[in-house]
Amino acid sequence: MFKKILIANRGEIACRVAATCRRLGIHSVAVYSDADAKAKHVSICDEAVHIGAAPTAESYLRIERIIDAAQRTGAQAVHPGYGFLSENEAFAQACAAAGIAFIGPPVGAIATMGSKAAAKTLMQAAAVPLVPGYHGEDQDCARLQREADAIGYPVLLKASAGGGGKGMRVVERREEFAAALTSCQREAASSFGNDRVLIEKYLVRPRHVEVQVFADKHRNAVYLFDRDCSVQRRHQKVLEEAPAPGLSDDTRRAMGKAAVAVARAVDYVGAGTVEFIMTPGGEFYFMEMNTRLQVEHPVTEMVTGLDLVEWQLRVAAGEKLPLQQHELHVSGHAIEARIYAENPARGFLPSTGTLLHLRMPDAVEFRLGGQGSPASRAPVRIDSGVRQGDTITPHYDPMIAKLIVHGADRGDALARLSRALCEIEIVGPHTNIEFLHRISTSEPFTHADLDTGLIERHHAVLFARREKPVGEALALATAALLARERDTSPWTALSHWRLNGHYTQVIEWRDVERADDATIAVRFQCDANGAVLELNGKALPFAWWGGDGAHELGMTLGVQRITGRVFVDRDIFHVFSRGDAFAFEWKNLLAHAADAEHGEGRLSAPMPGKVIAVLVEPGARVKKGTPLIVMEAMKMEHTIAAPAAGKIEQILYAVGDQVADGAQLLTLEVTA
Repeated sequence: MFKKILIANRGEIACRVAATCRRLGIHSVAVYSDADAKAKHVSICDEAVHIGAAPTAESYLRIERIIDAAQRTGAQAVHPGYGFLSENEAFAQACAAAGIAFIGPPVGAIATMGSKAAAKTLMQAAAVPLVPGYHGEDQDCARLQREADAIGYPVLLKASAGGGGKGMRVVERREEFAAALTSCQREAASSFGNDRVLIEKYLVRPRHVEVQVFADKHRNAVYLFDRDCSVQRRHQKVLEEAPAPGLSDDTRRAMGKAAVAVARAVDYVGAGTVEFIMTPGGEFYFMEMNTRLQVEHPVTEMVTGLDLVEWQLRVAAGEKLPLQQHELHVSGHAIEARIYAENPARGFLPSTGTLLHLRMPDAVEFRLGGQGSPASRAPVRIDSGVRQGDTITPHYDPMIAKLIVHGADRGDALARLSRALCEIEIVGPHTNIEFLHRISTSEPFTHADLDTGLIERHHAVLFARREKPVGEALALATAALLARERDTSPWTALSHWRLNGHYTQVIEWRDVERADDATIAVRFQCDANGAVLELNGKALPFAWWGGDGAHELGMTLGVQRITGRVFVDRDIFHVFSRGDAFAFEWKNLLAHAADAEHGEGRLSAPMPGKVIAVLVEPGARVKKGTPLIVMEAMKMEHTIAAPAAGKIEQILYAVGDQVADGAQLLTLEVTA
């Protein structure tokens, strides 16, 4: 076994790999950029090496700097994590040339499976079922158009060298093909340095089911069962679970055997994931093989009791697989929810900012053993690469944490997921916490009616405005304000007692979730008979106890007893109660116009990023919805469209310019 490993990644996967190294007594080395100098993964590893500036092209994607860091620290092996260089054959070759073990598959397997077109060709020769499509070398636009026409719409355009949903477009009609192809090629070139695409028939209501495979250098190969990853937004996964619900035993075994056959076809070694697309009728087709550990690997660990990172290390060190196929079993059900800094209401735009307050559910530290003792499984697990006080920047993926739950069955796991989501508290950037709770408790998900279009198909329900108990939350905010006044003002040290025995205070709040500046008045009265809180024209007896900051706070309002937690950030009071989160501004605070700006066709930057295309010229007349500028931020493209018909007066930025969040990009003279 290795004595020292360099982890060529960051965030939660770097922390995850370091945890297994620590358990096995292996020395870990972190690498970090300027932006990550104080990151969690840097502090928990045994050593850390600076490798460059914040942009990934100047740090985490610099092969020579990572190899140099491994050599200078004496690391015997490099674990690439996922993303970045994890599926880069040049990186694997550089490791081999430097005499450093690459904890991943052989270069040939990476090269074959890294090209979707090459992989499809190989699978076709191996009689693995494929979705009808075009994977050819000829990338002439006219040829691609003819192939799409022949396949029949809708079709799916995919970056041949892609992954993670980057460079993927659904084309519904022939007339949309050319524009979609240009966009797909541009994003593919930007993300992967290769603009080659392939075309597939777009299947209606398919499921995304994948199989975890493992192989060693002794030609042993097994599958560690399946996962369902159908719930996606922007072709990126949101919820994953294992085992995939609703599969027959025959289908499950057939997929597992097919996945092992795929691995054997490329002489695979290490951890890999074979992804299938499945029709409502149960037919499955090979999509691609990811030659690395997947983000969703924890659900497989939870149901098998195995540490997949340990398996990776042992296989890379030349050992045989710890278990054979007949020794592998599934116990219970696991679900993973990806917690992101993003705003679902604004098309899941990534959000940046400092994590002013971060509180996760009680969870047992990941401690699975190599042999998978069932007793080692914990009902709730948190994999995270950030801590309170860290900043979510536009340089990297905006994931905050992965919440993984395990239960005796799917119903048990769903209940634990719901409870755990209710216990999460985050203040700072926007998050998808409420959205995760909505979708995980929605009827289609709870009934396992799964497919990749679930979010779009149930958009109206999942994004409907929900009435929350604002009155109770305002009362908690008021109690927190009174507690703050009590603790900071000598005149209120006696809890508003006055010589004349009577005290009245009117407190005005603004609900931050509302787009307007309307205020809500709350009247607090206190006399010898006790306190009364008047809200929405109703006066109720009021008593409160407990804290300030982010401490537990309780109160009685009328006959109700209510508890919650309130985090105070200057004059903004963040209330967490009964699984709901609220934010209230106290008195005459400036409205945050940027947060209130919603909708298609904004003329300002939705977040920090770079202009990659300007689609109009000054003087051009445009219709409502006409694409004007394309930005790239957080590894995704965002199109700014005209909010109304009008004439372009001025374009304020050029291709390649970096723009700040909220910066005006152009001016438009609106016409009637």
